[in-house]
Order: sequence, then C-alpha cells, then structure tokens
Amino acid sequence: MSGPASAQVQEHINRMAERGVDVVRVTYPDLTGADRARDVLLESLPAVCEHGLAFCRAVYHTSPRGDTVDVSGGLDAGLPDINVIPDLSTLTPLPWEPGVAWCHGDVIDPATGAPAPESPRDVLRRVLARCAELGLRPVVGPELEYFLCDPVDGGWRPYADHTGDVYTAGRRGDPAGHLTRTLRHLRDLGIGVSAGNHEFSGGQFEINLTHSAALDAADRTFWFKTAVKELARAEGRLATFMAKPFNDQGGSGFHLHLSCVDEDGRNVFDDPAAPYGLAAAARHAMAGVLAHAPALAALANPTINSYKRFGPDTAAPWLIDWGLDNRSAMVRVPPERGAGSRLEVRLGDASANPYLVIAATIAAALLGVRAAEEPPAPVVGYGYDRSKAALLPMTLGEALDAFAADTELTELLGKEFAASFLAYKRDEIARFRRHVTDWEFGEYSYHL
Repeated sequence: MSGPASAQVQEHINRMAERGVDVVRVTYPDLTGADRARDVLLESLPAVCEHGLAFCRAVYHTSPRGDTVDVSGGLDAGLPDINVIPDLSTLTPLPWEPGVAWCHGDVIDPATGAPAPESPRDVLRRVLARCAELGLRPVVGPELEYFLCDPVDGGWRPYADHTGDVYTAGRRGDPAGHLTRTLRHLRDLGIGVSAGNHEFSGGQFEINLTHSAALDAADRTFWFKTAVKELARAEGRLATFMAKPFNDQGGSGFHLHLSCVDEDGRNVFDDPAAPYGLAAAARHAMAGVLAHAPALAALANPTINSYKRFGPDTAAPWLIDWGLDNRSAMVRVPPERGAGSRLEVRLGDASANPYLVIAATIAAALLGVRAAEEPPAPVVGYGYDRSKAALLPMTLGEALDAFAADTELTELLGKEFAASFLAYKRDEIARFRRHVTDWEFGEYSYHL
C-alpha cells in the first residue's frame, strides 16, 4: 500500500497509538447477526488494510452449535475464503477494554472482488442503492429489549426477577446498577444511545438508540447488541436478545421507527393535508410493509423460538394490521407529525440480525412506494381480533415459505443471499425436529 491510502491508514494508527490502543478488533456480522472478528496488532494494520483478513466463507453457514450447514458456495465448493477489509472510518476505542479498538469489516469474495453475497451489511447497501434511485433516504430509529441473566445450577435465571418493575429505573428493578453502568459504556463508545429503563419482565431491559441514516443505524445496533453481551460477560452474567427465553416471562422486541427524507433532508412522510397527516409516500410504504409482512417475518423473526413470542394478548404483533398510536398493531403510527412523522414497525424480535431486518423492512416499504397502493383502514381498539386482519406466520417454516414465494422481496435483497438464508434456516428447522426437548421428556417419560 502506498500513496494517499497508506497515509490515511498511518493517520488512524497514530490516532489510536495516542489513545493507548495497540490492538484493533475487526468485526462483522454472520447471518444470525452474531459478531465474528479477529484481533489485529496495530503495527500490522497497513498490511491488513491492503490484503484483508482471510476467513472461511462457511462462517456464514455455521450454526450457533458449531455445525457447518450445507449451503451452496461452502462445503460444495471446498470451503473457500472470504476476505474482510477493515473499515477504518468506524474505528473507535472500547471504553471497557483498555488498549483495544473496534471497527467494522467489509466482506469481499476474493473470486469476484465483489461483496460476499451473504454479507448482511451489503444486503442493506443493495436495498439502499435502490431507494436512492427514487431519491429516498431511509432513516431508522431502533428499539431493542433484552434479558439479563444470573448463573444458577449450570443454567440461567432472570436477574433481579421481580414483577411490576416496567418503566422503572434505579435499584428497584436493578439492584446491581447494570443499566446505568451499561448506558455510560455505550455512551463512551459513541453509538448514539439516548435512554434506558427496566422493561415488563424480571431482568428485562430496553435501551433506545437515536435515529439516523439506515446503514449507520444498523451498524450502531450491531455494535449495541455485541457490546451489551460483552459487558454482561464481564459481570459474569448472560445478556440474551433471544425472542422468548423463559416460559413464564414475556418476549423481547426489536421495533423499527422508519421514515424517509429527500435530498434536502425533508421528511417525505409528512403531509398535514393528507389522510392521517401522512404523505402518500408514508401510506404507500406502510401498504408495502403490510403486503410483504409474511415474508418479512422470516427476517424479523428468524428463529424457531421467535414464534413462541407471538399470540393474542402478548403485546407482540399477531395480525397484519396498522393503527394510529396503537401498540397492539403490527405497524403503529406514533402521534408526532412534521419532522417526527414515521412508522413504527413492531413485527421484529430482538434476535433479528439488524442489517437484515432493516434491509427487509425498507425493501418492503420501497415495493409499496413503487406499487402506490393504499393501506387498509387502521385498526381501532385492541388489535387481536382475527376477523379484522390476516394472521402472521405462526412458525418459522411458514415464514420461510412466504419468504421463498415473495420473489419481489428476494430480488431486492439478492437472490443468492435469499437462497443461502433459506438453506441455512431450513437446516435449523430440520435439526430442531430431530432434537428431543426437555418438554418431551417431562411430558412422556414417567407415564409412557
């Protein structure tokens, strides 16, 4: 590496060295949204920026239990490489790990020189490029919940498991001060957190991130989830974004506040003279999200466990509907207008890969804008009446079938990505069907 690029890398090295950093952690998401990474000594950064870091492409095909799933381009191709290039524009020191800085990595297929088809960050980039063709710039505000757990007898139980602590802060629902400590670390990391509180269930918390351009919001959400899990490990605890980790507790959501601005930064979802105060772009976008909701569920609710969060009277969506400031609807339109006009898509759960759920939601909205269709009338009152709206998929298998059939959506996301995602997730279902669960043993073993 020589010339301006080399000089820029050296500037980053000098800046990090001045802050006491001697290790750079180059991080990128796998298909599930979990972080994959390699630690690089600071003096090796120029070579890494020039040549990249080699990983096996099957990192995208490896299950959480370590199995390598037979996805095209992996085992059948002899387990070839992908190449990860540090994105030094995202370089930032870790407040809780002295001497270490993080940065995102861009994933390249060395055979083509193009982004790897399974790369979640690039799936989102592809969708945003299509939005740009219409002059639209999506803005996203993520909201995520998670459970903090304490170890017990080889397993885990919810931390500070007391009822009635929703919308509280302080030691009442957080006797060890987890939330304030985590908020301060996340603030120092610079990922745009604004506030947090105890949520409905024991040991459950929500931390809000500020809104920003879609790719930046996805990057920050990925780091947020990674950081929360890492900080919990440092406490000897487990933070999980699993959709529903406990039978006797609620689930954890991943809500997206979505708007769009034009090239002048004006919110194109706002129109005081239009129905509901929502411009045609907002209504069409919402119609697209509703029309593609069954397929969208595969990415917004991407695990077998996700569908145990759904159902009537759960405060999670159950039907494909929308409402004005109605939290029982799948899409809620908050009461703010003007610059605050937006849709709150409440479909996702916290286990979703931020890049993929944001990409799929924006893709569905874009398809709605292209089709210029209007949404149905908003639901009024408690939105769990099956006679008023269609039911969402109730299993991962149903959602994957809907995703496979939705060729408009899969074309926008990338056909090769969609094929890999489907193969990976259908293997998950097959492995689950063969697995004997604790419920089965408890239900049958003594009597049968």
